[in-house]
Amino acid sequence: MRLTTRGRYAVTAVLDLALHAGDGPVPLADVAERQGISQAYLEQLFRRLKQNGLVIGARGPGGGYRLARTLDETSVSDIISAVGEGVDATRCGGTGDCQDGETCLTHELWADLSQQIDLFLKRITFASLVERRDIRSIARRQDPKNLINAQIL
Repeated sequence: MRLTTRGRYAVTAVLDLALHAGDGPVPLADVAERQGISQAYLEQLFRRLKQNGLVIGARGPGGGYRLARTLDETSVSDIISAVGEGVDATRCGGTGDCQDGETCLTHELWADLSQQIDLFLKRITFASLVERRDIRSIARRQDPKNLINAQIL
C-alpha cells in the first residue's frame, strides 16, 4: 500500500492554497514555485478538484484558485479521493479475487486497514493542518514573496 505522487501533490497544493486563502485566488504558478511541482501537473490535478467541487477557479488578471468549502469542511480524504486516489492495502484492489479468483486468507485484514486509514484521513481537515505551528513555519520559509496570510500565521 502506498499513496502515489498524485495524491501527495494534490494534498500539498490544496494545503498551500489554504495557507494563502486570505490573499484571494491563488495562481497555480505560485503554488508550483513554492512547492516544486510542475504547473502543468497541478493544472491536471486542479481540473479534477474543480470537477469534484473542491476548488473554484477565477480567470483573468488576479485569477487563480480558491477552496470551494471552508477549511474545516475539507478533509485530506476528500482531496485524495477527488484526484482518483484511494488508500487500498489489499492486493486485489478490494475486489476480493486476490488468490486465483478467490478471496485470500488476509483480505479482510487489509480491507479493514484500508478503511481505518480512510477514516483517519477523513478526520484531518485543512483547518487543523493550517493551525499546526510546524506547517506554518515551513510555509513561511517556502514563500519567497512573503504572501502568507498574516492572520493565519
